[in-house]
This record gives sequence, structure tokens and C-alpha cells, in this order.
Amino acid sequence: MDVMERIQAQVDSAPVVLYMKGTPQFPQCGFSATAAQTLASTGVEFAYVNIFEDQEVMQNLPAFQDWPTFPQIYFNSELMGGGDIIVEMAEMGSLKGAMEEAVERFSKK
Repeated sequence: MDVMERIQAQVDSAPVVLYMKGTPQFPQCGFSATAAQTLASTGVEFAYVNIFEDQEVMQNLPAFQDWPTFPQIYFNSELMGGGDIIVEMAEMGSLKGAMEEAVERFSKK
């Protein structure tokens, strides 16, 4: 399986997937920490991929959906954007509902 197929399999594996530097418990940058904390604050489960654990994923993920920076957040295999978008959604009150909808849609696959 090539790296793009691995990335596709990862985004297809859970309703919400966060690509980040480090882990939610031990983030390796402020943007990743903010994204993980914001997602966690909803109480909705999410998966994560530590890009430092797979250099091929780290190098190729920006080309996967033409998003150059980390973190990257996917809902039902669709790129939602980076940490700033997730924070904005949380501030507007739409993040938890969007995550719950992603979980519901995922369970119907």
C-alpha cells in the first residue's frame, strides 16, 4: 500500500481524525495542542495520527487534500481544515454538533 492509500485508509477509519504533531496527551506544538484540546472539549471521541511516527505521512499529507499545514482535521474522510477552523467552529457553537453528525453518518456506513 502506498502512502496515499495509507492516508486514505486512516481518514476512512474513524468519523473524526486529527493529524497532529505528537499525541493529544503529549502534543509537540501549540497548534496541535489547541486542536486536540478543542476536539476533546466536545466529549466526542476522535482518532488521531501522530505525524512524527510516520515520515511518509508527514511528507505527503499536505498534498493529499492540498492543505500545507498541520494539524489537519477530517470528518467522514473530508478535510475540515486546520486548528483555526476547529476553534472557530467551537466558538460559534457548531463543533460538537458537527462531530456528533460525523459519528452518526459513520455508523451508518
